[in-house]
Amino acid sequence: MSASLLSLEGKVAVVVGGTSGIGRAISLGLAEAGADVVASARRQEQVETTAAEIEALGRRSLRLPSDVADRTSLQKLMDQTIAELGKVDILVNSAGKIKRAPTLTFDETEWTDILDTNLTGTLRACQIFGAHMLDRGYGRIINIASLNTFVALSQVAAYAASKAAVASLTRSLAVEWSQKGVLVNAIAPGVFRTALNSDLLDNTPRGKELLMRTPMGRFGRTEEVVGAAVYLASDAASFVTGQVLVVDGGFLASGVNQ
Repeated sequence: MSASLLSLEGKVAVVVGGTSGIGRAISLGLAEAGADVVASARRQEQVETTAAEIEALGRRSLRLPSDVADRTSLQKLMDQTIAELGKVDILVNSAGKIKRAPTLTFDETEWTDILDTNLTGTLRACQIFGAHMLDRGYGRIINIASLNTFVALSQVAAYAASKAAVASLTRSLAVEWSQKGVLVNAIAPGVFRTALNSDLLDNTPRGKELLMRTPMGRFGRTEEVVGAAVYLASDAASFVTGQVLVVDGGFLASGVNQ
């Protein structure tokens, strides 16, 4: 296979939730593969920092905040990106939230909020950017699923339900849009160390169990998601759609590890 098939030279990517954790790693990875990248999120200071990192790689970027709960902000993100960079070829939906609590007493307002962010927020971005991509007859959409798409982790039912639904939405959009040149896939990351979860991973029984269930015997580094994202965004994946690509160190393959 030619290396040029994996090149994103000349492409424009928008990464929603692209300024921290896995989203930030994907933003920088797409830029390293040649794309101009707009990494957007709610916090302006993180948007500024990530844009500067993208520009330091020699790529163009913009400093545009957005909130997946606010359709107007996503529309503005797309409109300004097109005005400044000419088009959007690649959309990555990485914004999300999680809360751990017993399902029996889980607050319905918080349930609705998590579903609105993780599922409906993904739908909003897909609708807004998808319309532009369908008009052009070309697009690559990458949603972020989870291990929770496939298996339950204790006391995160709202998150798990939302991520199972993201996989279903990914398949539905692939069925509707692929013949029109817009390919829709998802990545399901395993357990990755981030600033938000390092204490849980290192200092709790839950962290120990997650490590035990990962056959590679370690947690992922956020940059290890980049290859999957570049692949799905590139011409190397031109006949791949409706798939959830798992990057999990073997977690879902695991039964008994000892």
